Amino acid sequence: MLPVQDTHGNARSGIPMPSTVKKAPPSSVRMSLSGPALRAPYFPPAASGPSSNPRHSVYRSQNANPLLQSTSKPHYGRTPLHNSTRRGSIWTGNAVLAAPSGSQTLKDPRPIRERAYQSKMRQEIFSWLHATGYEISMQTLTSITGKDYRAMFQHLVNLIDPCYPFEPKARFEDEFQPALRALRYPFVSQIDNKWLAAPGSMHSWPALLAVLHWLVDTGKARLQYLESDDPTLQNIERIPEEFHEPMHHQALAFEYFSEAYIAFFHGADVFTEQDKVLEARYAKKNERVLNDLEEQKEQLTQLHAEFAQLQTSGAPLEKLQKTHGYLVSDRAKFHDVLQRFEGRKKHLIDTIAHEKEELNLRIANLEQLESEHNKLLDTVKAQNLTPEEVARMNSDHETLSRNLVELKQKISETQKTVMSLEVKMTNHGAAAEEALDLYTNLLSSLGLFPPLSPPFEGVDLTLQLNLATTNVSQLLIGEDIRKVIKPTLNAVAELKRTERAEVESERIKVDNDLDQLTLECENIHEEVREVEKKVVVLNEQADELRDAAQQESMVSNAEAARLERELAHARTAALSSGMGVKSRLQALQFDYREQQAKIARLKDETIRAIAKNSNEIALFKEEVSSRLRKLRDFVEEGG
Repeated sequence: MLPVQDTHGNARSGIPMPSTVKKAPPSSVRMSLSGPALRAPYFPPAASGPSSNPRHSVYRSQNANPLLQSTSKPHYGRTPLHNSTRRGSIWTGNAVLAAPSGSQTLKDPRPIRERAYQSKMRQEIFSWLHATGYEISMQTLTSITGKDYRAMFQHLVNLIDPCYPFEPKARFEDEFQPALRALRYPFVSQIDNKWLAAPGSMHSWPALLAVLHWLVDTGKARLQYLESDDPTLQNIERIPEEFHEPMHHQALAFEYFSEAYIAFFHGADVFTEQDKVLEARYAKKNERVLNDLEEQKEQLTQLHAEFAQLQTSGAPLEKLQKTHGYLVSDRAKFHDVLQRFEGRKKHLIDTIAHEKEELNLRIANLEQLESEHNKLLDTVKAQNLTPEEVARMNSDHETLSRNLVELKQKISETQKTVMSLEVKMTNHGAAAEEALDLYTNLLSSLGLFPPLSPPFEGVDLTLQLNLATTNVSQLLIGEDIRKVIKPTLNAVAELKRTERAEVESERIKVDNDLDQLTLECENIHEEVREVEKKVVVLNEQADELRDAAQQESMVSNAEAARLERELAHARTAALSSGMGVKSRLQALQFDYREQQAKIARLKDETIRAIAKNSNEIALFKEEVSSRLRKLRDFVEEGG
């Protein structure tokens, strides 16, 4: 479809004017969104021959802008090129309306001349017209008239572009090809407007039927596109809650600008409601993402905490190794305890067997006594006793009964005493077992299980308690406590104390050496600090000497410069008075020779004086030596 033409020569923009601006009087002509109607072509006169320029268009320029109209004016006053052809314009004007040249004509690839294909096209056109509410019969499509063709053509074009400006009073031949060009029909150059007078003729109907079929396909494609959810439709009602398509963003932006522009025409300068609506829409879009982000942040925080905990905690391998060491030591202790309990179990089994044997002996003895008692009863019954004997026997029996009762009481008291003693013995035995267990654990912790280290190789410090024996000397199995175990433990303790004293003395010695080394280090640090102080003083003195040398150098340089200036001045003066200098030089040379002679003479006199004085000193020394020898000899003779 054609864009809207600006009749003001592009002098103003497409922004709508406010309601307060004075509007132009409305026109009675219906306007279309597809732009102004196309002008009819100027056909050349019949007598005129073909144009020398095959690319020259027969249509008027559609540019209303006067700046652009000049590019399509006739070439009056232009300088022709060498081949006498005009230079083509770089501005194409309204290029969509220009008829394609002969070299650019597209040939319709559809088999529009075949009857089967024509029947198919008629059926599809008939179905589409009925589907869109246009009543027509198949007979009408078979024998078409110009009026019916125009009605169907305008109906199909309006389905594609409802705002296309058809003029009811205009000739159909003037509107047919412009409408097809506006809809970009690719084979419009193959159609002749003369065919519209009799569209059902044999030579014109296939091409005109193909036009209707193309319009039907275009209408179907447009309907399918409008009914689809394509983002390019920019329908805000079909935008999902979460989207990433740029067209959806553009649709929301266009809706926002439209609402804001309406509010602007109502006098608003701040678009708060529109901002809130747009922010709410994007907040709804980002809601799930923000929730996921918060969840990810929480998971990240938890993972950081777990990671920090893993970093601060020790290595699991170290804990397992430590636990394994404990388990190994516990296993060894458990084996020791198990061996002791196995030994105790054997002792208890032996004791139970011994008690069973004694019980069997007691039962046999009781049965024997009962048999003897029965025999005595039979014997007493068989005897004939007098009443006195019976009374005496009864009295004896009563006396014996009383004695028996007393003995039974004493036996019961004795049994109670024995039971209490057994309880005490059991308690003391349990305490003794606990003491032995503690003693065994101490031996295990101190490493005193056999075999012991020299010189205690043959000593076994372990003890076992045997409560099942009746022999007191066999209650405690093992070495003698007073004669072997206690002296051995005392010797071990004394040995450990000696080793500890040696280690303590060694520690004291090491501490003393460490203190001496620390003192030496402190002395060395003091010396280093003194040396550093001296170095600082020397550096300061060196800086002072360097400054003084620099100052002296500056003074010397100044003096040298002054002397050079004086020398230059003297050289200049000498050049001016050369003769006086020569005479003075000769006089100075004579004085110099005299001074040299005088120095040589004084030197000879000095040497002679030194030799004379040396000789006199030597003579004086010999004289003093001789006098001292004489004095010593005199003293020796007098002594």
